[in-house]
Amino acid sequence: MGNLNTTEIKAFVPAKDFERSKAFYQDLGFRMASDGHGVAYFHHGNSSFLLQDFYVREQAENFVMHLLVEDVDAWHRHVSESGLAERYGVRMGDLVDQPWKMREFVLFDPSGVLWRIAQNI
Repeated sequence: MGNLNTTEIKAFVPAKDFERSKAFYQDLGFRMASDGHGVAYFHHGNSSFLLQDFYVREQAENFVMHLLVEDVDAWHRHVSESGLAERYGVRMGDLVDQPWKMREFVLFDPSGVLWRIAQNI
């Protein structure tokens, strides 16, 4: 069998309003590395995803991203203090210690995509 090693995996995240979603993710702290042909590449540290100018409500509202971070309290504070939820009209949850040994909060993007931002505890 040949080399089956992988190098990375990326999700294509749907965007109802592509420009608004690009601004949201940059304000959240992601860097937009490229943007063209209806796809924008975002990254933060070793984490990345592709935002696409494509939207189907049923897909977007059932799409979940899980971002594992070193300090979830700092992320929660950053999102809260930046006024991101209010500015973009999105929902953000409280920090919760889950029984599966993760501390996390949820954040919805402008298209309804659910982000679970967490750290191992």
